[in-house]
Amino acid sequence: MAKTKKSKKEELFVRLVQKATLKQIVYRNTLDSFRLLKDVIDNFTLDYEKYAEEHNLPHRIEFESRMRGDFEIEVKFGGDILLFLMHTNVFEFSRDHAVMRTPYIKEEKERSYSGMICIYNFLADSFIYNRVNDVGYMIGRIFINKDKHYFIEGKRELGYLYNNFGDFVFNKEKIEDVVSAAITYTLNFDLLTPPYQNMQEVTVNEMKNTLDAISMKTGKRLGFRFQADQD
Repeated sequence: MAKTKKSKKEELFVRLVQKATLKQIVYRNTLDSFRLLKDVIDNFTLDYEKYAEEHNLPHRIEFESRMRGDFEIEVKFGGDILLFLMHTNVFEFSRDHAVMRTPYIKEEKERSYSGMICIYNFLADSFIYNRVNDVGYMIGRIFINKDKHYFIEGKRELGYLYNNFGDFVFNKEKIEDVVSAAITYTLNFDLLTPPYQNMQEVTVNEMKNTLDAISMKTGKRLGFRFQADQD
């Protein structure tokens, strides 16, 4: 006996289950990767402590990490902070994105659905002194798909090393490389003096309310478009 043709409603339910299941897999992969990222970062801080003790460093540089909620990791070293933020939603790349033209995605379009972990760099003093006008910079974002394959859109060290989506699985070894690259980029991304004309005037009220209240943003590349930092 021939099977009856699926109704439009049944086809809708099939599509609903397929899409929801795919997104759940991507989300779990991203969350597992984020937790592994936290373990790797913790090991970095422990290894630094061992290094500092073995070399009897006269000036101990602060290097520590902590969770700021379920989806945010803070890494503080010297005068910098790196924040790793996991987005709780799943994304697909636009049709114009380069990744959509790769053989890896063309073979199976579902591979383009990805979770996202963003990496931001802030000055540590911005948080210590609650300078709410200060700015941070996204230095990279990690995309992880249903196969736990990943690639990174990022600046310099990050962007150059991890841009082949189909070849890399986000395992402990790769995460160590990513964390090292993020710290290296941050160490090379120096604070520039703000333009003189932006600092010429200050009101009496601003001065009375201490330096923290001055409406002067502090950032490593303030006055320049982040996209211009290509070298």
